[in-house]
Amino acid sequence: MPLPGSVAIAPAGLLGFDTDTVVTPETAAKFFAQGFRFCIRYVSRGAQQGSSDLTTSEALGILGAGLALAPVQHVRAEGWMPAPGLGATDGVHAAYHASVLGFPSGINVWCDLEGVAGQATAEQVIDYCNGWFDAVAAAGFAPGLYVGANAILDGQALHERLKFSHYWKSLSKVPQVAVRGYQMIQSNEHSVNGIGIDEDRTQNDLLGVAVVWLSPASPIAPPPGIAT
Repeated sequence: MPLPGSVAIAPAGLLGFDTDTVVTPETAAKFFAQGFRFCIRYVSRGAQQGSSDLTTSEALGILGAGLALAPVQHVRAEGWMPAPGLGATDGVHAAYHASVLGFPSGINVWCDLEGVAGQATAEQVIDYCNGWFDAVAAAGFAPGLYVGANAILDGQALHERLKFSHYWKSLSKVPQVAVRGYQMIQSNEHSVNGIGIDEDRTQNDLLGVAVVWLSPASPIAPPPGIAT
């Protein structure tokens, strides 16, 4: 059953958050009242969702509170090693969960690239990322890449060697994506409304491209000071 709402290009300057904690409808409503306008929640790398991963019921509550929504896939433990076919396997699971949850085609589904083993080569990471991209794109979604610490790749490789056109910058010190830059910037890890979050802010990248997400049925009201 498809989630309510529409595929939409994210306005620049909106405040949102990502979290690995279940967001209840009541908590989502508090975030909206505080000026947050979107939420990024997690899906599993495996065949089954974990206990803290996004469910359709939770997604309905988040959207019902007026927050836009998009999924990101869990990363492996620090020091994981890219292996042949691993990106495709992870991408298939990310796309599967996004589809089962009811996300429409066209939205960003995010790959979390961080914590890669120091002995991994750039080519191994490139193969992983492009395998992930192909699997998610084949399912009709717009793959996005979260660039975190120890992603191995420099800014030139992120732009020239990967297939992605949507990038999300982490809190960590990471390279600028050459030519394009980022469409979402993560900051300020703290606790709000009883859950741990990272705050995120949208922007158009240097090529004028923005995040694509599931917008709630009612229009997202920009916070004060942001032009519509």
